[in-house]
Amino acid sequence: MRTVVIGAGRMGRRHIQVVKSLGLELVGICDPSSESLALAETEQSVAAELHFKDATLMLAATSPEIVVVASTAPTHCEYTCAAAEAGAKVVLCEKPMGVSLAECDRMIETCRAHGTRLAINHQMRYMEQYTAAKEIVDSDAFGGLGSVTVVAGNFGMSMNGTHYFEMFRYMTGEAPVEVQAWFSPDLLSNPRGPQFSDRAGSIRVTTASGKRFYMEIGPDQGHGMHVTYAGPNGRLDVDELAGKMAWVVREEQYRELPTTRYGMPNIQSERAIAPADAVTPTRHVLEAVIKGEDWPTGEDGRRAVAVLVAAYQSDENGHVPVRIDDKLDRSRVFPWA
Repeated sequence: MRTVVIGAGRMGRRHIQVVKSLGLELVGICDPSSESLALAETEQSVAAELHFKDATLMLAATSPEIVVVASTAPTHCEYTCAAAEAGAKVVLCEKPMGVSLAECDRMIETCRAHGTRLAINHQMRYMEQYTAAKEIVDSDAFGGLGSVTVVAGNFGMSMNGTHYFEMFRYMTGEAPVEVQAWFSPDLLSNPRGPQFSDRAGSIRVTTASGKRFYMEIGPDQGHGMHVTYAGPNGRLDVDELAGKMAWVVREEQYRELPTTRYGMPNIQSERAIAPADAVTPTRHVLEAVIKGEDWPTGEDGRRAVAVLVAAYQSDENGHVPVRIDDKLDRSRVFPWA
């Protein structure tokens, strides 16, 4: 299938690697930066005749069936809609999906109108640290999931936080309904340019059934990605960067006792998992949407953005809980990268 990649930065070049590994026909890459295009030529052997600096011209010249949008967030909506209108059968867009809820809605509606399958590159459902974790917490021994807690370095609410919002939805099978946030007042420089801004701080997300998600990524934290899953009978700890997973569950004869009996004899287990990797799960996303099999949809991407929008509203209004509903500001544009 004829494929183009818009954006030849670090993640864009990973997408080029994925496209080639799937045996797709790469017919163009686009980036306004000559340096990024040169790196794509050096690292991924993309011939100069496939280089474009204008996405509209590339879409017209190449008539692609698949379009990968790996540019920065402010252009995701423009390029996704242009790809659908140009006849693309599949669009894979990077996260965060858009810089406003209105943009997310436009992307979904435009792709639906043109019969284009839209995927957002939230790859968590294909990564071992989540597939293995879900199998454990859904087991009778663990007893189901009560809460998820993420403690990590300062990786940004929009840049990486949106991945975890989608992970929480995937792990629970429930849409988040309420968000409460405490952002740090510090605005740190963004490596992708001074026009972009992301936030550090703390967030609490809940589902209708009462499942909780907590994330602590303060500006005074500079290392690691650690996730703890807790349930009625067990606790699972995952060091995502080190590729280590360890969990405990109550011995079977104690599993019917109340949760107040938190010191019961237990069984301890551990296993190694594949360390966090962007290329392999991204390949799985693209494969899934091409085949039409259970991929992270535009609606999934929008839900992650809605959590982020609600977090901003919570923080700015005295950290009050904010419902994820039609009252969220759809029109506000955020400076996410």
